[in-house]
Amino acid sequence: MRLVSYTRAGEPSWGAVVGSNIVDGPTHHGEFPTVRSVLEAESGLESIAHLAGESPTTPLDEVALLPPIADPGRIFCVGINYKDHMAETGRQPTDRPTIFSRFPAAQVGAGDALVAPKVSHTFDYEGELAVIIGQGGRHIGADEALGHVAGYSCFNDGSVREFQRHTSQFLPGKNFDRSGSFGPWMVTADEIGDPTDLSLETRLNGETLQSTTTALLIFAIPELIEYLSTFTALVPGDVIATGTPGGVGSRRDPQVWMKPGDIVEVEISGIGVLSNPIIAEA
Repeated sequence: MRLVSYTRAGEPSWGAVVGSNIVDGPTHHGEFPTVRSVLEAESGLESIAHLAGESPTTPLDEVALLPPIADPGRIFCVGINYKDHMAETGRQPTDRPTIFSRFPAAQVGAGDALVAPKVSHTFDYEGELAVIIGQGGRHIGADEALGHVAGYSCFNDGSVREFQRHTSQFLPGKNFDRSGSFGPWMVTADEIGDPTDLSLETRLNGETLQSTTTALLIFAIPELIEYLSTFTALVPGDVIATGTPGGVGSRRDPQVWMKPGDIVEVEISGIGVLSNPIIAEA
């Protein structure tokens, strides 16, 4: 099942995608105002499984998509998690994953514009696989970790490189408002099956600049969930962006930056395409 969050005529909602249309969730389940509230419920996704068989009411092209988890409590991001990206940055292997955070205000949904900040020209793309937690827990073992996953989505960890490098802390360069994107929807884990061999491609104006498979992650999804849950209890709706492969714009010669008028796309097999235009900051 593919679940979307969206606005229509300015009103937020969510639903299940059926073909090119949406079955509106609150119409059938008024007790769940958001996708996150579905995941938080005791019955979770099981309670809405029937939506895929209901008659859709809303064309996809009549809504504005939000990030699939429109109100995430936390967005965990993993740095330097592909060997080719590690090599291009000159970094050395670490025993534990590099973790930083993004704020909800730093994300937009599919089709919405990313904002190139006026204080910098080093606006870079980072295509990634996002993991959405469905069942929370603390000290989750790697062998049971995938059972805690609700679904997967595409993620663009848009980065303002000069602000990222002001100090050893990534946070400023990773959290400019509307600098990243998440979507177009969450595909439930049962439809993805094994997430360890998905193809990922990032394109800028139609040119492929990143191409990999999730089999090449240094720290695989179960390891990431195990590590994160050692220092905090994961909760339904938490998002984990698993890292970007090699080919980022800052490491190319010549360098490639996202700029107003561009279109950036992240495509992951079994999920779809996350596409966003770039506009200048007002």
